[in-house]
Order: sequence, then C-alpha cells, then structure tokens
Amino acid sequence: SYDKGGHLFLPSYVMRTHGVKDQKEAIKSVPRKQLRKVFEALDILGGTKWRVNRRVHDVVETIWSRGGGIAGLVDKGNIPLPEQPETEDPDEIQKWKWSVKKTKKANRELHAERCDTELKLSVARKMREEDGFYYPHNLDFRGRAYPMHPHLSHLGSDLCRGVLEYAEGRPLGKSGLRWLKIHLANKYGGGIEKLSHESKLTFVEDHLPDIFDSAANPVDGNCWWINAEDPFQCLAACMDLSNALESSSPHGAVSHLPIHQDGSCNGLQHYAALGRDYMGAAAVNLVPGEKPADIYSEIAARVLDVVREDSMKDPATDPSVPLAKVLVDEVDRKLVKQTVMTSVYGVTFIGARQQIMKRLQEKGHITDDKLLYDVSCYATRVTLDALGQMFQSARAIMAWLGDCAKMIASKNQPVRWTSPVGLPVVQPYKKYKNYMIRTSLQCLALRREGDAIATQRQKAAFPPNFVHSLDSSHMMMTAITCKEAGLHFAGVHDSFWVHACDVDKMNQILREQFVELYSMPILENLLEEFQTLFPTVEFPPCPAQGNFDVREVLTSTYFFN
Repeated sequence: SYDKGGHLFLPSYVMRTHGVKDQKEAIKSVPRKQLRKVFEALDILGGTKWRVNRRVHDVVETIWSRGGGIAGLVDKGNIPLPEQPETEDPDEIQKWKWSVKKTKKANRELHAERCDTELKLSVARKMREEDGFYYPHNLDFRGRAYPMHPHLSHLGSDLCRGVLEYAEGRPLGKSGLRWLKIHLANKYGGGIEKLSHESKLTFVEDHLPDIFDSAANPVDGNCWWINAEDPFQCLAACMDLSNALESSSPHGAVSHLPIHQDGSCNGLQHYAALGRDYMGAAAVNLVPGEKPADIYSEIAARVLDVVREDSMKDPATDPSVPLAKVLVDEVDRKLVKQTVMTSVYGVTFIGARQQIMKRLQEKGHITDDKLLYDVSCYATRVTLDALGQMFQSARAIMAWLGDCAKMIASKNQPVRWTSPVGLPVVQPYKKYKNYMIRTSLQCLALRREGDAIATQRQKAAFPPNFVHSLDSSHMMMTAITCKEAGLHFAGVHDSFWVHACDVDKMNQILREQFVELYSMPILENLLEEFQTLFPTVEFPPCPAQGNFDVREVLTSTYFFN
C-alpha cells in the first residue's frame, strides 16, 4: 500500500512526495485495484537479486589504493594552487585571483567526488561476501522507479554498474554469447555503439587479444578497457566473455552479467509515437533500418552545415561570422547530444547554453571566457533551430500540452492526470511564501509553498513530466510481462536489463508492450480527463496525427539496442 512494502524495518513509501499534500492525497485516495500494475512492477524490480562482482571490485580497490585518477575514478590528489605573480600589474593580479578561485572550486568538487566514491566503495566492501541482496524501489511523482538505497545501486555511475551483477547466473546459449559481445562493444563506446550489430561483433572479434589481456591482467596489463566510455562495465564484460571463450563449452558458460537494451533518444521516440510522425520515427529508430539511425549525429551534421555557411558570410554585415569561424572546428556529436536529449524534456535556452558551454570547456580550445560565452550562445541557437525543423510534430504536441497546462493553472489548479498504468500524477509546483520567524536570538526567513499555483512552472514542466509518465508506464508494462515469461528484469528508466540468454525474448516483449501502450488513444484520453475535471474550460483539440504505423517497431532492430 502507500506506506507498506519495500524495506522490512525502515519506513517505506510508494512515492517520493516531498511533503506535497495534493500528490499524497491523490495516491492515497485511488482504489488499490487501480494501482495493481504499479505495485506489481515495483515488486518485480525489488525482487531482482544482486551481488557484488568481486573481480571488478578488486580492480577498483587496487586503482583507488594507488591514487585513482584513471578509468573514471576521481584523482585523490588536489590541483596545486597557481603561484602569485611577482608583478604589480593589477590585471595580472586579478587574473591570478580568478585562477585561484577557479582552482579552489575545482578542488572542492574533487573532494565531494572522493567522498561519494568512498561511500559507494564502503557499501561494496560491506556487501561483498553476501550471496545476494535486493533493492526495494519506489516512485517519483511522475511514476519513474528508483532504488531506495542512495549510494551503490544499478541506477548509479559506471563504477556502481561495473561492481554489481545478478546473483543468479544463467547459461549464455548461442544468442547470449552474441549479445554479450554486442554489450561489450556498446560499453566500449567511442562511436562503436552507433554501428550495426554485425559491425560490433566484428569489432569484438578483432580485439579478442585485448579483451583476454584486460580480463587476465586488468591493472598491470595493456589496460585496453580503460579507454572505454564505460570502463568498469566494459571490464566486467571482458571478464565474462573471456570466461566463456576459455571454457570447454562457451555456449554453456554461466553469466551473471545484466545486458542492457537502451531506447535511442527515448523522449523523442514517445513523441514520434504520440504524433504518428513518420519523419521523427525514422530519426529515432521506430522504423526498421540496416544500421541504427543516430539522431545526435544527424543534428550535429545540420548544425555544422549552418555554421560552415555562416563562416563564409561577410563579417561586416553578420556579427555571427567570427563566432562561426571559431565554432566550425568544435562541432561534433558530443557537443549537441545532451541538448538534443533534453530538448524533449523542455530544456530552456539558458540550460542548453550551459550544456554546450560545458562541452566546449571540456575540449579546452577556447580559453577566453567572453568568447566562450558568445560562441555557446550562437551554438545553442543553431542547435535548437535544427531540432525545431526536424521534430515539428513533437514541437506541436509540446505546445498543445503547454497550452492545456496554462489553462488549468490559470484556474489556480495543479495539472493532474492518470498515467496509462493507472497512477495518478499531480504536478507539485506552487508559488513560495516567505515567513519571518523572530526568536530571542535572531530573525529567520523561511520559504514555504503557499496556495497559489506557479503558472509558468506548471506549463513548462508538463510536457516533460507527461512523457516521463509514459516511459515509466512502458517500463512497468515490460517488467510485468518479462516476469511472466520467467526473466530477471532490471530497469533504469529507458534502459532495460536481463541476462544475455534472455535478450531476444525481452526485445520482443518491450516492442509488443510499446505497441500496446500506443494502441491506446493517449492524447484523446488526456483531453477527456481534463474536460471532466474542468468542464468550464475550452481546451484546444488534440494535435493532428501523421500516418506512421506504430506496429513497425515490432521489426525495428535498433528501436532499443
């Protein structure tokens, strides 16, 4: 029920309401029968048994004891503070003060990362000898599921995921061995994850000596695995694969490794299905293709075309020419990826600019802060324009959702809806009120939520929250069906995990559940629910739909991959 289940002794609540009364009342007042699927899915996620992957954990501890700083582990040493210049020049002194401030900030962040790593490793040390343990899950207000434990869980970083594996092993079989190789290639990354499955298998075959060396001598060998995008997960896969290939019967080798199948830009996949938008669907792998369509590379290519064009213009008439000339060598997939990913979740111009500025800082080619800011603004504008052209249907749905939310909020009511699995969702955004508390010692200013609805926040947050409630519904539906088929399922939002031997079965299930989800008239149901709740409001009609047939995902290899 609302407050029973999960942990045995710790207080456990089915939803993280953060004290929001409306949400708490909504979930408590719903008949238990309506939440059956939600409780069942949480039970399934909490019933997956994990253990510490001791071989990977040993490698992590060795690297950590030697000072970290490789394979994504934070360095144990601080960055030295810059020397004070021997000049009296005020500009130089100011520059030095700025760089000292920057270095101190970076060192504070390193310290926080070290504390975080130490917490994660302390849990791994404590649980290392256990045969198995479980992660009870609960929901955020949109219905996305999270493990309740805060430090070491499969929701965490590459370190956490590398150190964890399923407690129960299953024989690989022929298809499992193939999926283990594909998983290894995906975790190596560096562009390999965008290739076709056959090319990934070839990549693994070509690097077998490196894989065997990584597994046998991970710390003092050639350390091929360290260059992977997800080094510890890649190492775990190297160890699993070399175990299988060195055994007398590779297909009979028992594997404990969870194999991931991830949605490709999952938010846009949901928008394309909602709007039956063929062009959008093809860009995010809802349509079958020979190799995965890569939306990030496609947007990067469009951005590069515009930047090249701008750099050729006359600088006297166009102020963006010098910025385009600086940016032209910086545009790649990584620069635009986070902005494309978060665009469907309503990222603002300022948020997108910060993302792009961070990527440009990482490259380190633009050192002047003012120039970095101006180039980031220009790059953001071009990227968001390219996105708008490519996903007009998604933009139309986002605008419609935003309009509906604004109308509801203008009545001083929060936006509320029921997700396809029956979960009531209430947006918690209200205006804050300030309170002054006078005590004999001091005067305290407290902020608390008032009764007035924050209209702009309700409007901006509704499109992303609604899509999150859809992706969580898809995950729950998949989890329930996987359990019925005897699979050990784990999930992180739009990344679904099972044993290698079960990947083919899960791929079939998650596609069938996606089709089932979008066989429902989702937007029509939403409009009907709004009209029932607010009969006096004239809501705009649902956006027009395209001619894409959602059943095409059943044969799309790279829909989740």
